[in-house]
Amino acid sequence: MTATTTPVDEPEQLDPQPARGSRAERVLRGLGPAAAAALSGVLLYVSFPPRTLWWLALPAFAGFAWCLRGRGWKAGLGLGYLFGLGFLMPLLVWTGVEVGPGPWLALAAIEAVFVALVGAGLAAVSRLPGYPLWAAALWIAGEAARARVPFSGFPWGKVAFGQADGVFLPLAALGGTPVLGFAVVLCGFGLYEIVRQVHDVRTSRVLRRGAAAAAVLSVLVPLVGAFAARPLVSDEAEDGTATVAAIQGNVPRAGLGFNAQRRAVLDHHVRETERLAARVKAGQIKRPDLVLWPENSSDIDPFTNPDARREIENAVKAIGVPVSVGGVVERKDGKLYNEQILWDPEKGPTSTYDKRQIQPFGEYIPLRGLIGVFSSDVDMVRQDFSRGSEPGVFTMAGTEVGIATCYEAAFDWAVRDTVTHGAQILSVPSNNATFDRSEMTYQQLAMSRVRAVEHSRAVAVPVTSGVSAVIMPDGTVKAKTEWFTADSLVEEVPLRSSRTPATRLGVLPEGVLVLIAAGGLGWAVARRR
Repeated sequence: MTATTTPVDEPEQLDPQPARGSRAERVLRGLGPAAAAALSGVLLYVSFPPRTLWWLALPAFAGFAWCLRGRGWKAGLGLGYLFGLGFLMPLLVWTGVEVGPGPWLALAAIEAVFVALVGAGLAAVSRLPGYPLWAAALWIAGEAARARVPFSGFPWGKVAFGQADGVFLPLAALGGTPVLGFAVVLCGFGLYEIVRQVHDVRTSRVLRRGAAAAAVLSVLVPLVGAFAARPLVSDEAEDGTATVAAIQGNVPRAGLGFNAQRRAVLDHHVRETERLAARVKAGQIKRPDLVLWPENSSDIDPFTNPDARREIENAVKAIGVPVSVGGVVERKDGKLYNEQILWDPEKGPTSTYDKRQIQPFGEYIPLRGLIGVFSSDVDMVRQDFSRGSEPGVFTMAGTEVGIATCYEAAFDWAVRDTVTHGAQILSVPSNNATFDRSEMTYQQLAMSRVRAVEHSRAVAVPVTSGVSAVIMPDGTVKAKTEWFTADSLVEEVPLRSSRTPATRLGVLPEGVLVLIAAGGLGWAVARRR
């Protein structure tokens, strides 16, 4: 008999090796973590609006941590992808409401790749001391990448956007969506570590004090930080108040077909504004200081169509205050813009804001020639919109109003730079009619609530078909409309000019968390070698 030896460069061979078992047994053992990863992803989805079950994000990440603990990066890649699909497929189902399941499934499958890569990293750092810290930073690094690539990114589904009703929300004012999301993920992974430590003590009667302390701190620090950040959230009127009107004119019918009745959409918003003017004249309601129309409230270019211009001017003169009108405008050079137009009752159109973060496959088709080979649906977007280049801040009756049009509310920079350019309140004009009665409108409304706290500004959300809302700086919804109902909201809101730490710091907290993630990965790789 010949003796066998263990090479010194393979020390893991000295550890007890589990019995391999049959192929069927190995498959069954693998199905448990796979199912748990997918279900944990679904649990994270359920924590998002319109539900107010924000706290479900914590067990979702705890379950994900259980799936990944001690596994190799390849297993982490697969389990991360299943978690991403479980989360993103139901979250993004609204993208296929009018165009079928193809775009929806493709988007979810592509975005889940980012989660898969994060899963591989989480598995790699899962044996490091202080595992929850490295894991939470890695998740935020994945969100940072997803918010930037491809096609300028798609940050929909950031963990922070599911926390508008949660106890962690004040952290948005401290460090923006990255710090808010980091706290939630850290707490979730910390919960798993606490459960694991308790289990180890029961089975081995040994308490590893350092690991136990790190687990407890992973839960306590985010909670204590959230309560400590509460004074940053204020509704104080630093610069007086303004009475804001948000107009929801409604559309003839939901879905892509509303574009076929562009004049009717304009007429609806004109009519609702004139109805508001009549109520003001009758003394039934206070005259607003400014009026906000939604995105696409005039898809007929008022600069080239005299009839549309006359209709808008009549409505603006009837209400007698500045109105921000959402239009589709074609310039003399042939470029098309999704534009907000500041319309004065005396001077007419004065200032404009061109949407900067335009939506790929909705407002423009990237790689049009290549994609057109595989699908003729690209022809539905006959002409690509062009991007604006300047932040949108309108001076309306002495109030500085920052504009972030619809999709832009998902991007940190697109909201922040309106505040750094002087915005005292924010407006998020949107057109959700394309997505019918899906959860999209509530997901987007939650984003605006998080932005309100992040920058300590009141936010008005005028939407063509609902749900329009007026949000206070502490994130509470002061008033909102019903779906597919012509209505107007008139509310007094505080004007604020101070800047939160999140506004001042900008991208810095996210950059620090990305560096922490890189450090954890580097340590894990060096330790393995």
